[in-house]
Amino acid sequence: MIFDNPKSTSNLIRRNVLIVDDHPFIIEGYKNAITRYNPKEYEFAISQAHDCRSAYDLIESPNVPLFDIAFLDISMPAYEEKEIFSGEDLAKLLMKKIPGCRIVLLTMYTELLKIKTIIRTIQPNGLIIKNDLTFDELLFALDQIMKNEKYYSQSVIKMLNQTTHNAIEIDEFDKQILVHLSNGTESDAMPKYIPISFSAIEKRKKSMKDSSK
Repeated sequence: MIFDNPKSTSNLIRRNVLIVDDHPFIIEGYKNAITRYNPKEYEFAISQAHDCRSAYDLIESPNVPLFDIAFLDISMPAYEEKEIFSGEDLAKLLMKKIPGCRIVLLTMYTELLKIKTIIRTIQPNGLIIKNDLTFDELLFALDQIMKNEKYYSQSVIKMLNQTTHNAIEIDEFDKQILVHLSNGTESDAMPKYIPISFSAIEKRKKSMKDSSK
């Protein structure tokens, strides 16, 4: 966990940014791009964390200023004691603690159902497939976010456009399954929360996966 909060000595607009990723070189890449965004107008105080626990500590710390933007990797080491299992859970925490924070989720996931679940449950300001990400793409995404516009990377847009021609209808049980999958609940534990059998849950998961192809 690193909290970078130098005192401002200029008239630049200050923005507090949180970056959470379990790969240090990726964090450095994000920082490199962010600090080059419109340097005549903005300065960025960047805090970074490498797992769910260190990110949780930053978000909950009274000594850390409120974040304006958060870049969150979805797949990271969990903080089980606080039931924080992913970047999605961190996003939900931020939405509760800092409602004005703009959230950008980054992921390697390319499964349609996962992407749709993220959009439905989090409604992030940005959603980026990591394979789409370049230095220029990150700068463009940041520019859109700074302008209070949403940014979805090309792979996300392509998947969403395909579904407009082949809509997937799901019922309430399917929705509950998707939410628990998004929260990292193991399949064999789902019958504790959803009033159908384990075999029925597995059949529904297979059906939804087949329908998304």
